[in-house]
Amino acid sequence: MADEVVRLLAPRAGGVYCDATLGGGGHASRILDATGTRLVGIDRDPSAIEAARARLGEVGDRVTLVHGDFSEAPTILRALGAVPVDGFVLDLGVSSPQLDRPERGFSFRVTGPLDMRMDPTRGETAADLLRRVSRHELEQILRDYGEERFAGRVARAIKEAAGDNLLHSTTDLAAIVARAVPTRERKKDPATRTFQALRIAVNRELDQIERFLAGFADVLAPGGRVVIITFHSLEDRIVKHRLRGMDGIKVLTKKPVVPADAEIARNPRARSAKLRAAEKAANA
Repeated sequence: MADEVVRLLAPRAGGVYCDATLGGGGHASRILDATGTRLVGIDRDPSAIEAARARLGEVGDRVTLVHGDFSEAPTILRALGAVPVDGFVLDLGVSSPQLDRPERGFSFRVTGPLDMRMDPTRGETAADLLRRVSRHELEQILRDYGEERFAGRVARAIKEAAGDNLLHSTTDLAAIVARAVPTRERKKDPATRTFQALRIAVNRELDQIERFLAGFADVLAPGGRVVIITFHSLEDRIVKHRLRGMDGIKVLTKKPVVPADAEIARNPRARSAKLRAAEKAANA
């Protein structure tokens, strides 16, 4: 939804912007099309930083790229002396390059390690998490983060398989979940909810969103805007309620902006995207 991001962010000539989930630099390149804009790009994935650096090389004098979590954006911007900024962009969730690389462990369709870290340089992997948590803790993760109806059955099956040394890869996990889930959702793999839940837990994604929303307004210029794209209901619910409840912040999207049919046809992964935007009051 690059066009919608640019329209709602409304980058102005000479403004300073932060793409806090840089990815390959697609949104960043559109922001930099505005004359004289400067951009701080942040991503927790070093490979995304390198991809964006290659893409944005010709405007490199207007770009600063930082390896870090998006929740740390206010701290990073202060350290760079880049505050206040005129706008933020967040495009949440796992990226296509991460999904498409089996060695990252995000996909249940191809065999890979049980990793799922967006930042492969630090933190526990999905395998580490599955060893560490109890069956009851795993059930709670699957219920809270995956909204899995059969969380108890799935958690039991996973822990039993791990105890029997039968859980080594993403496809092992997917097969275990498929056997544990008694019914099927139309056009949805039975492992989808479990993989979502584990990815969210491994990367502390909802905590990251909460931390960002608690601090971004302090470094946003009056009249500055924030544009956030979410990909599942847990994220969207947090963003919607936090933005609505913030003093000095005006929500610009009464309903979330969703991708057009043509975009979904080009990129089926976009079908669950929801975009919300808000503006800091001029006198805030």
